[in-house]
Amino acid sequence: MKLAITQRRSAIGRSRKQQLTIRALGIRRLHQVVVHEDTPQIRGMIAKVVHLVEVVEQEGS
Repeated sequence: MKLAITQRRSAIGRSRKQQLTIRALGIRRLHQVVVHEDTPQIRGMIAKVVHLVEVVEQEGS
């Protein structure tokens, strides 16, 4: 399964760790969508910035 992650809120004014987590997910700008495999590491990063992103599960190939 894959996860489509979209940044919906700005990371400006958030903690440095949250900004770096958004960057580690590969997100560079607002409303950008990135697709990652559903792994515990990715789920952990999403949990840290859940208030800034939207996650959609996709049936992946």
